[in-house]
Amino acid sequence: MADGFTRERAWALLQEWTASPSLVKHGLAVEACTRYYGVAEAARLGMVGTESDDFIELYAIAGLLHDFDYDKHPSLEEHPFVGVRFLREQGWPEVVLHAILAHADYSGTPRETHLDKALFACDELAGFLTACALVKPSKSIHEVEIAGVKKKMKDKAFARAVLREDIINGAELLGLSVDEHIGNCVKAMQERAALLGLESQG
Repeated sequence: MADGFTRERAWALLQEWTASPSLVKHGLAVEACTRYYGVAEAARLGMVGTESDDFIELYAIAGLLHDFDYDKHPSLEEHPFVGVRFLREQGWPEVVLHAILAHADYSGTPRETHLDKALFACDELAGFLTACALVKPSKSIHEVEIAGVKKKMKDKAFARAVLREDIINGAELLGLSVDEHIGNCVKAMQERAALLGLESQG
């Protein structure tokens, strides 16, 4: 991006603020899934070239930074408000800040843009798909299938912190079936399996 608010700068910020390796990986997983929807939306809107690249980069940045303040400020009173305040002072695009606020139900920020909806839809699902991969003997996202994910969603003891209703509501926000949404995010994460540490360990 011409204004310097790039994916690389967002990645550096995530690493600077986040000590937890699993939380860094979560940022990368949400980035992969959210960016996937940015690519699809840019194509739907007929964007090409630099316009398309800049549009997609906003999705990547939102994915990377949605929880970047969580390690230091995990309380409901502080996350994501502290991070958004810092980003606003730095001059990051308002559309990204709005999406980060909107991914937290308790912020009271409505989900208005496609980016708002995509980030919310991908957050819990990316975490859940990571959990599904890590219980495979190979710890590989390549072994994760839609039917298996849906079966695990019904198992309340599995990855109990993940809000199943957010996955279901997120798919609905994007005008997709749960199967389509899961399939899209599995594909997005498979394409970045090495970066996410979810290539086969076997």
